[in-house]
Amino acid sequence: MVATDWGETLVSRGTFAGVEVLHVSRHGEGHRRLSNQVTHRANIAALAELGARGVLAVTVCGAVDPTVELGSLTCFDDLHFLANRLGNGELCTFYPEAGDRRRGHWIFEGPFSEPLRAAILEGGREAGVPIRDGGVYGHVDGPRFNTRAEIRGLAACGVTHVSQTGGPEAVLCGEAELPYALLGYATDYANGVQDEATPVQTLLDMMAASTTTFASVLAAAVPRAAAAEPAPTGTVYRFESG
Repeated sequence: MVATDWGETLVSRGTFAGVEVLHVSRHGEGHRRLSNQVTHRANIAALAELGARGVLAVTVCGAVDPTVELGSLTCFDDLHFLANRLGNGELCTFYPEAGDRRRGHWIFEGPFSEPLRAAILEGGREAGVPIRDGGVYGHVDGPRFNTRAEIRGLAACGVTHVSQTGGPEAVLCGEAELPYALLGYATDYANGVQDEATPVQTLLDMMAASTTTFASVLAAAVPRAAAAEPAPTGTVYRFESG
């Protein structure tokens, strides 16, 4: 257990693919926390405090782009997260108080780390797992799934996939100056994308299958990510030093 200013979070430390790694399970054992209960600030703060140099995240997600095949992987290169809020309604930031000496604007061209994205894409090639290079991750609040009208709005903004955890992680890693990359596995088509809804059993089967696929890609990607030593994505323009 790691104590942070944002609460405690459980972090595992070990060796994976020959690299020292830290691991956080967003939802906890047995998926105890729904997406609106994930302790994003504690999770990212704990990784930063323990000396992480970058974050590789994986998520199952719904496909908004009808050309996306179920069971396929996408390494995202853009983010749609207009609400910029945590599950409890608070703004998604490490700087909620005026005068915080760390406060600043995260300024970037793209929200995801290009060196870490390259490590994931190369890892997929080594593992023999095709990965789509680029896509727009759309963060939605959950825990419910979205209506057809909501999905049409996201599609109009160019969103290709939706899920309920990646937005806060990307923003908080940016503020913490932790390079971050996100790999998605399409488990279902979002409402209205296909003429017929994806059966719930298909969604569950795909979620179960994603574990092995993610593991094979990460086994090849993690050593590449560790060797890359990526710099923080963008710049946090701070108003006080330190």
